[in-house]
Amino acid sequence: MRLVGPSGEQVGIVPLAKALELAQEYDLDLVEVAASARPPVCKLMDYGKFKYESAMKAREARKNQAHTVIKEMKLRPKIDPHDYDTKKGHVVRFLKQGDKVKITIMFRGREQSRPELGYRLLQRLATDVEDLGFVESNPKQDGRNMIMVLGPHKKKTEAMAEAREAQAVRKAEAKANPGKSQNAAESEFDDEGSVNEEIVDEGDVTEVETVEAPAEARADA
Repeated sequence: MRLVGPSGEQVGIVPLAKALELAQEYDLDLVEVAASARPPVCKLMDYGKFKYESAMKAREARKNQAHTVIKEMKLRPKIDPHDYDTKKGHVVRFLKQGDKVKITIMFRGREQSRPELGYRLLQRLATDVEDLGFVESNPKQDGRNMIMVLGPHKKKTEAMAEAREAQAVRKAEAKANPGKSQNAAESEFDDEGSVNEEIVDEGDVTEVETVEAPAEARADA
């Protein structure tokens, strides 16, 4: 067999007994890495460590893997302003996540004779979200529906990386500021540095668990 050393160096062609002797000497495993080669190739390695590192690499690859997702949003050609803003908000969220969005305008009854209403609505939506996405598939009639596909400017992998970074920042902030106890303690002092009379002793201070509001709610605030 052709033997490869633990650091990748070529040991040369050696008999099986010699390879097993070297493996025992280095306290390593003798692993066949190319069975179809002539002669077969074996390597001296820590097989347990090799399997662990391979599993970690595969796990990291799956974590960074991005799946193409197409979300669908359905609208009526005569949608009212409030519903339009709500649906547009969903489209904005999908695009920020790096997902494609299929917009479907559903026509009913006499609305089918007014396709320009759906076309104008799709054009309006595309203009409203042009900072986040682009028209990947232009509006086209499909039976009773009109369809347009929006693609995100941001790749899915970039959106996932930003989401993980934002999550890490939130965790760091939560760890640095576990509660409002510090701010509450500071507020108990007046301008002259004296403690307000409402505080009796440290036993009255209760640790409060705070629930972080979603990003959208914080933005509205």
